[in-house]
Amino acid sequence: MHEASRPPDPAPSSAAIAVRSLQAHEHARWDAFVDACPDATFFHRAGWKIIMEQGFGHDSHFLYAEQDGRIAGVLPLAHVRSRLFGTSLVSLPFCVYGGIAGGSPAVRLALDDAAQALARRHGVGHLEYRWREVEENAPESADACWLQKPLYATFRRPLRVDAEQNLLAIPRKQRAVVRKAMSAGLHSSIEHDLSLFYPIYAASVHRLGTPVFARRHFSLLRTVFGTDCDILTVYHGQQAQASVLLFYFRDEVLPYYGGGTPLARSTGANDFMYWETMRRACERGCHLFDFGRSKLGTGAYDFKKNWGFTPQPLPYAYQLVRAKALPEVNPLNPRYALFIRAWRHLPLPLANLLGPHIVRQLG
Repeated sequence: MHEASRPPDPAPSSAAIAVRSLQAHEHARWDAFVDACPDATFFHRAGWKIIMEQGFGHDSHFLYAEQDGRIAGVLPLAHVRSRLFGTSLVSLPFCVYGGIAGGSPAVRLALDDAAQALARRHGVGHLEYRWREVEENAPESADACWLQKPLYATFRRPLRVDAEQNLLAIPRKQRAVVRKAMSAGLHSSIEHDLSLFYPIYAASVHRLGTPVFARRHFSLLRTVFGTDCDILTVYHGQQAQASVLLFYFRDEVLPYYGGGTPLARSTGANDFMYWETMRRACERGCHLFDFGRSKLGTGAYDFKKNWGFTPQPLPYAYQLVRAKALPEVNPLNPRYALFIRAWRHLPLPLANLLGPHIVRQLG
């Protein structure tokens, strides 16, 4: 598997470390660091500052540590204010990964100190880092009291160069579903607008009892990330049955927002959608498939395991600031069961109108 080139060796520990806030003219500089930093992710990119501010109306604090005139580490943060769930400073809301990327222990500690100072200054309930892998990146602060709440796992696996090898790497039972969909004549296309994707996605999350993002959110993602954000749609004849919005980062592909019509389950369109994502990603030169996070004990978690992916627990870390306990913002929480049932029964147009106002408070 291709590995990103490592950034230059860290400056000596004696060099002064300055923590600064990302400015509009510095996006290219920030992204150059992120692209070269092995532990950075797509969700560390500077474009998420635009998404947080313009898409959700959340104040953002994209911090970077500078040493000897160069960026040595980054920490993207957003301030989520919610009347329903309290306030938090999160790296990063609506994203599966976050936290500090890059840097020596001193650099990471400087960024963490700055984040904790921000959290106290704004009086948030808690500070949250969405680590993908915490061992190498966690700031070595003896004073911090970090909490863990095992809730999610991520699913990542290398891709082979040859499409047939990737197909054979799928467990037999799941592979049979994909082959059946192929035989049924399903095919895919890369789309350049949201006209098919959004109605399929919105209806799909409504059936799950989940508030939907605004259409503008996806339009903004396409604008901000350009060719690193695609939409793949699966058809049976001329009928669109499933659609997914993809992210590309270095040599990785991340199918991030996906949905299918009620017919997609019987035709295998949902399964075929992820297969086509793999196949097309290989053609693009990708070497890693990131299936994203799922909650432990859910159908989505089992679905990804059925594809032969090994779950990797996500070690998200939380530090209480003003809150006495972490909020249980989780659809598996029994207290939300009634809300989920009621949301499913809302007329779809009304759900699509109300959903964006609720989902922006979830993070």
